[in-house]
Amino acid sequence: MLRTKGRKKRRVDNKPRYRVNERIRIPKIRVIDEDGKQLGIMDTREALKIAQEKELDLIEVFPKSDPPVCKILDYGQFQYQQSRKNQAQKSNIKKVEIKGIRISFKIGKHDLDLRKNQAVKFLNKGYKVKIEMILRGRERKYAKDAAGKVSEFINTIRAESEINIETEPKKQGNQISAIIAPSASKQSEQAKQPNQAVESEN
Repeated sequence: MLRTKGRKKRRVDNKPRYRVNERIRIPKIRVIDEDGKQLGIMDTREALKIAQEKELDLIEVFPKSDPPVCKILDYGQFQYQQSRKNQAQKSNIKKVEIKGIRISFKIGKHDLDLRKNQAVKFLNKGYKVKIEMILRGRERKYAKDAAGKVSEFINTIRAESEINIETEPKKQGNQISAIIAPSASKQSEQAKQPNQAVESEN
């Protein structure tokens, strides 16, 4: 029995790669020096000679420009700055957690108000909210009415908080579910307060 050799999976490196010094093979480039001063368009060899005289590197930072843009910098310091910048961008990305609110087909007004207040509280803290209604027994025959009740519940929330409906009420198995989120303006306000502690909810 012949064995087929499995192909090794190539590791995907998403990090940007920069051509440096002799690896820059474009004949003409636009050059910026270590102080940010524009040196203009020149021969790559001439730019490389300037970088070497300053004991620095010639780094291609914008290869898609016409001509490509290169900076005269210390490559090690440049890599460090890029790493710090990437880390800062990652730290600013806020993961949005989804909180769950469950209502029943025959839920009373008092309990419905409690669930509404809880949903508004989650939304005001920047969470998305997944609303679920489990249909039991004969209730499954009234899926359309159940979806309508979930829509009505969302409307009561909308009356007290600006929201976006990410997923309209829909039937999945024996339940109706929908996902709502704070409006874009609400999320923008919260992004301006990065140091505000988010209270955890059980």
